[in-house]
Amino acid sequence: MERARTAWLCAWMLFVAALPVHAADAPRWAPDRLARLHAFMDKATDGDGYLGGVTLVMQHDAIVEVKAYGHRDLGRRVPMTTDSIFRIYSMTKTVTSVALMMLVEEGKVGLDDPVSRYLPGFDHPLVLDHGTRRPASREVTLHDLLTHTAGYPAGLKGDEAAVKAMERVDPHGASDLRDFADRMSRVDLAADPGTRFGYDGASLELIARVVEVVSGQSFASFLDKRIFTPLGMVDTSFSVPTNKRNRVVDITTMGDDGHLRIADGPSARHPGDALNHYDSGAGGLYSTVGDYARFARMLLDGGALDGKELLGRKTVEMMMRNHLGMLNPPVTQFSAAEGFGIGGSVVIDAARRGQLGSDGQYGWSGAASTYYTIDPKEHLVAMLFLQHIPREGGGRDLAHVSRSFYNLVYQAMP
Repeated sequence: MERARTAWLCAWMLFVAALPVHAADAPRWAPDRLARLHAFMDKATDGDGYLGGVTLVMQHDAIVEVKAYGHRDLGRRVPMTTDSIFRIYSMTKTVTSVALMMLVEEGKVGLDDPVSRYLPGFDHPLVLDHGTRRPASREVTLHDLLTHTAGYPAGLKGDEAAVKAMERVDPHGASDLRDFADRMSRVDLAADPGTRFGYDGASLELIARVVEVVSGQSFASFLDKRIFTPLGMVDTSFSVPTNKRNRVVDITTMGDDGHLRIADGPSARHPGDALNHYDSGAGGLYSTVGDYARFARMLLDGGALDGKELLGRKTVEMMMRNHLGMLNPPVTQFSAAEGFGIGGSVVIDAARRGQLGSDGQYGWSGAASTYYTIDPKEHLVAMLFLQHIPREGGGRDLAHVSRSFYNLVYQAMP
């Protein structure tokens, strides 16, 4: 345990060394305005709220603050710490997208390449249209997968038959990414490629498999060698080593009795266990605020950190642009003010969104209440890590706090 703690402290020292508390040219944030954020988080993690959380704010490559609140166990006995380990679920998608874009820059794949060039069985996609199968208008491309425009079932209106057919194939029951791709080759589309945005996890699992095929490495090995090790992300992985599991945060959901309980699933009962049978590019990673902040800073700074260049500046700029211009309107299913880039959403109308921020702001979230945003205009990164799965279908639950968190960060800016 002592070795693991020392390793983390060394990584954190590197992180702090790379990010001065206040850069020489960075305006200072007013303590009284940051105090509003602290008071809000204290309330959100009190005895009636989330178990605990960690926040990080960074501007102009300097840490404004990183702060832990509440506890990391259901018994509320172990204080939350800034090195606590969280299941980040769909924030994994941004990492997977970076992996694929690295291969694009190396000329090993092209965004417009059909999936069938790398994975067998995808050359004649079918659309399940009102109960009738018909050939799709074209093949699915890697760009379609990255931008959630492939047409796979996504729970949208009219997807019901395609969703049921996909459930019979059960791709998420796969033993590895090869098996996942094989099962997905038998899944019908719910719409023609490029005709709609439908957020789904299967697309990024297929991207992860393409990374394996093209690189000749397991997806986990590629991420470790090409992203995590260069960036010093020492606590990010698909499962947590035994000597670090004491830092994994309990994951909760709201019980029918109105009290928090441990959520379902192996990683909830055994914190640190893998979230999937396979290396899930859509939602399988554990991470810390410190690790993910290094990843986010790499993107904010144009693809490089501490002399290690993962991507070129223009590639990152393209990732952070809206790629839904072929749609009318060019927005996601979640917001009329947000489009989608490669790996995350993109704010295209901050005023319409009704939340403090900037046009061009980029980021995403995870199913268990983890959030990050990168604002190139303000050279800002803001992150909120909690560990709670909201109840499906509504009902009594903890209030969503990300919107208020981001508003409080932006109101405190100098």
